[in-house]
Order: sequence, then structure tokens, then C-alpha cells
Amino acid sequence: MADDNGNVLETITPGAVRRIHLVGVAGTGMGSFAGMLKAAGYDVTGSDENVYPPMSDMLRAWGIQALTPYSPDNLDKAKPDLVIIGNVIRRVNPEATAVRERRVPQMSFPAALGSLFLDRAHSVVVAGTHGKTTTSSMMAHVLVAAGKEPSFLVGGVTQNYSGNYRVGKGPHFVVEGDEYDTAYWDKGSKFLHYRPKTAILTSVEFDHADIFRDLPHYEATFDKFVRLIPKDGRLVVCAAYPNAVKLAQACPGQVVTYVAKEGAPADFTPRNVRFGPEGARFEVVERGTVLGSVLLPLSGMHNVENALSVIAAARGLGLSFEEIAQGLASFQGVKRRQEVRAEVGGILVVDDFAHHPTAVRETIAAIRHRYPERRLWAIFEPRSNTSRRNIHQEDYAHAFTGANRASLKVPERHDKVPVDEELNVPRVTEALKSQGIDADSATDVPSLVERVARESKPGDVLLVMSNGAFGGFIDKLLVALRARFGEK
Repeated sequence: MADDNGNVLETITPGAVRRIHLVGVAGTGMGSFAGMLKAAGYDVTGSDENVYPPMSDMLRAWGIQALTPYSPDNLDKAKPDLVIIGNVIRRVNPEATAVRERRVPQMSFPAALGSLFLDRAHSVVVAGTHGKTTTSSMMAHVLVAAGKEPSFLVGGVTQNYSGNYRVGKGPHFVVEGDEYDTAYWDKGSKFLHYRPKTAILTSVEFDHADIFRDLPHYEATFDKFVRLIPKDGRLVVCAAYPNAVKLAQACPGQVVTYVAKEGAPADFTPRNVRFGPEGARFEVVERGTVLGSVLLPLSGMHNVENALSVIAAARGLGLSFEEIAQGLASFQGVKRRQEVRAEVGGILVVDDFAHHPTAVRETIAAIRHRYPERRLWAIFEPRSNTSRRNIHQEDYAHAFTGANRASLKVPERHDKVPVDEELNVPRVTEALKSQGIDADSATDVPSLVERVARESKPGDVLLVMSNGAFGGFIDKLLVALRARFGEK
């Protein structure tokens, strides 16, 4: 007899189902998975409360019907053999409730991905607090460029493929390994379903304070992850994070280290790193031997580090250094990662997903490397459950080094964040001022748009950082700048 969660399946044979319905289909991960299922030959439908562009346009282009709102009637229309429940769906959702009551076979998105795609593939999982999307996209592109025909599913829109998934004919499947929880009935991390044969662990710093109590609790899920790698597998881990290296000791497979610091004690390191308008150039040193030089069309030491992890993993997959270097040189990056949105009146507007203080610091350093002569104005929205808390109060106070000016959006109140745990934005701006950074804050997006549009100068780089839509800040800013400079 099944429990109160209904007919939950942990595994399923790919040929056992034909019609698949996804509840919560408009989310980035679920929508992309719907597209991947469709491309793999399944009959796919979905449902959501609201379906907006760009996901609504993408689902339509893929021929996937998105039913709204959530309702038991959607199951009558879809007639699914299997329902996939997204992790944003709560137990009380009317459609999820009907799935339970009707005992329709259901799975979480990670369990379905693991069972339908990863079980028969060489799963290459990129995990860690930082850099997952860029690194997994880079890994996938290197394999594509080498003619290996991989499949991939990543958390951002890759510039090379104008999408975030691909169904290939080769043995490798690259997946971004998220540590967030799986479903309302499964509070374990998503990546615990991903069957890693090769894995990259980029970093381990406390994040997702809404579901993890503290750093030891957070580290515990990565401990479970590395233990999934088989004896004939490979774990590539960043030596810049000693706790990650310590966690890697539990891995049954081969452990390989990398770090972006020249001459550091790691298996893969860079040499003669140089930054320019075209990106980063550096030599790759593998255990004391220089393999050759690479050009990476991205900036920042964190991206040099990301590339080193890909090189180390790809070497384990049998790629030659020449194949890897060729792939890195043609990697165009990911949307919302140092993405140049426009230049208006000589003012360059750059969009980035950074929200953790380490990511904010590294992104500012990367943009400073790329545009060393320009005034840099960092505009930041602490939006995630972790960034809007005072857990990283002191870290944010030291995360804006390299910026000439900084503007922070004061987060709205959030029912999951107690008042005494909120990030004190005025305290951050005062700390930044004491470091010589011209800092201010705003409680609403329109006034911040007006301030930045009015006070920015030709030659400035405006670096906008948020892990959300930021209230449409960039689009509104571009409208205001074009009006100011008389551009269309």
C-alpha cells in the first residue's frame, strides 16, 4: 500500500510510458525538461498557474500545450501515463491533490530525468555553490565541439545553442546538479538523483538558508553526492575550497583537483593568465606539465577556474587537449552571465546572475579586468532567500571591491525571513563608503532606474546583478537611457 503521497515512482523504464504531463511546466527547469521529453519522442503536456514569455513562446514552438490554471480537469484533458511534479508545487495544489487521489503514476523532475535519461548515459554532473550554469554549459559545448554528440540540460540559456537542453546521440549527458530540494514529498537535493559517473564540484559555501540550517547541514548533502560516484568514476574538485576537498575524500572514484592560482598545489593550474577585450588567455599546467595555451572568450579568474574544471573532466573523458582548447575558444557563454545587453550613449549595460557575496565579488573583478579604464557602477538586488538575510552581512560589505560606485536595492519584506535576520542594506552602504566606494540604496526600482539613468556618464559600465527579474530594471533603464541620449 502506497503512502499518503500517492503513487510515487522512483524509477521507470523509458518505454513504459508515452504520455507525460508536467505540473509546474512554466519554470525554467521544468519547461526545458518538457522540451527535452518532446524531442525524445514523448507526447507532452503541461500545466501552470501563469505562463508568460519567454517560456510560453518556447513551449508553443515545441508544440507543448500549457494548460492554465492548475485544475483536476487538466488531467482529464492530458490523460497522462506519468505526471511529473515540479518542486515549486505544494501538497495542497489542486492538480497535485487529484494526482494523489486518482493514483496516477507520478515522479519528481529529478527522479524522472535520472530514470528516463541518465540511467543509460555517462552522466556528467556539475555541482557546487557557484558557477554551475556556466561550467555545465562550457562542458557540454566542449563535448559538442569535439563531435561527441552529448545531451545536456543546464539552468541557463546557452549562447551557442539559444537554449538550455539538447538531445544527442552520444553516450554523455551533461546536467547541472542543483542542491535545492526535489519535490514536496522528497526534501533531498535534486542532484542525488543524477547518477554521476563524472562530476565537477566547483565550490561549497553556505547557501539556500530557506532549506539548510547551517554550513554543516549544507555540506552533508554534498557528502551524499560525492559518495554516489562509482569506483571507475572521476570527481573534479576545486582546491580553492578546502571543505570541498575534504568532502571529496568520501568519493569512491578518482579525485582530481584544480585551482586558478598559479603554482598552487593542485593537479590542474593556469600559467601566464592575461585578460583583454577578447577574454582570458592562459597556459594549462597538468601535474607540472604544460599542455598548451587556451583562449577563453570570458573574463575573470572564476571563469579561468571554471575552464580548468572542464579541462580536467574532459581529459578524464578521453578528449585531447587540442579538442578541449578548440571548444573553449568557441564558447560564447550563457545569458545573464556577464551578458552585454546594450551600449547607449557610450554607457555599457551588463547583466549578471550574481547574488552570493563571493559571486558578486568575482563578477565585479571580472568586469574590472575586462574594462580596466572605465568607471564601474555595480547595481545589486539581494533577492534570494539567502542574500536577503544578514548571514552574509559582513561579506557583502567587502564584496564590491573594484567598483567605483555601488547601488543596492533594499529587499521587500519576505514572510520566510524574520525581521531580526534581514540584511541591513544601509549598514552595507556605510561600510562601502568607508572603503571609498560611492554607495547608496533605494527601496523601489523606479527611483533606482531614474537615479542610474540620470547620473551615469558616457564611458561607464553599469553592472546589474540579480538572480531574478529585478522588477524589469534593465529594460526600464535602457528605455530611460535611450530617451536621455535620443537613441531608438
